[in-house]
Amino acid sequence: MDLNHIVSFLRVVEAGSFTKAARVLGVPTSTVSRQVAQLEEDLGVRLLQRTSRHVQLTEAGVAYHERISPAVDLLTRASSEIHDLQETPSGLIRLTAPPDLSIDYLAVPLAQFSREYPKIQVELVLTGRMVDLVAEGFDLALRAGEIRDRSLIVRKIGRSEIILVASQGYLARRGEPHSLDDLYAHDCIGFRAQRGRVSWNLLGPEGPTLVELDCRISVDDFSFVRALLLADAGVALAPRSTVQAAIQEGKLRRVLSNYEHQTFGGISLVYPSAKYLPRRVALLRDYLLRVLPSTLTLP
Repeated sequence: MDLNHIVSFLRVVEAGSFTKAARVLGVPTSTVSRQVAQLEEDLGVRLLQRTSRHVQLTEAGVAYHERISPAVDLLTRASSEIHDLQETPSGLIRLTAPPDLSIDYLAVPLAQFSREYPKIQVELVLTGRMVDLVAEGFDLALRAGEIRDRSLIVRKIGRSEIILVASQGYLARRGEPHSLDDLYAHDCIGFRAQRGRVSWNLLGPEGPTLVELDCRISVDDFSFVRALLLADAGVALAPRSTVQAAIQEGKLRRVLSNYEHQTFGGISLVYPSAKYLPRRVALLRDYLLRVLPSTLTLP
């Protein structure tokens, strides 16, 4: 029995489709389909029910997957560990992160890592989209906020206050707000507004307060929120980690400093729990866990 056929079957189950599995394996979809069909023929049983949109394990497929998955994982791990022991760390690492975190905090660490391990290639994909790490073939991800996916291992590396900020130029032109009611007379920069309106859950001296504001401009990326702030576009609620450098430079200023968002923006490094990490990936993971907490702004 061809081990490649078994691996293709496992990747289809993990990814949820033949197309996504083929992308992870780097082969045509037709190859994956043919290998799984050959595996079913060799076993004399149907492992997957195929529809136009989904694949689903049959009863036999569930039983087979439960038996072979740990065995193939052990085989892959043993082969990788032997290879890693004999070779200088090399190969490709795929990392994804939101643009607002990456631009400020990843460039210098990745440059240093690259100098230390010149044979390792790092492919960084910047996106605000919640990437499916397994289906899309990513090794690591830097994420902000709560991680609800229980299939991921989550390593917290920091948290950042979410504060009200405006530029010196904007405040000179429009005046500084001194109460929450003053915000209604100001231009609001929104993050992921709903139909041009945001709801800010703020915590202040009087306790939790909900402020609902119309936005002049709304975007879905905090690095662009910062750019709008620096362009004197208005007042925004933004993670301190995103705006701290501009505050220290005197370009931005915190307003209504007695108020902050009720929750902190958690920052985590995540990776698939069921996936064996090659040595090169473990090296980058451990390196980022070591250096990022000291560079991220923590309350």
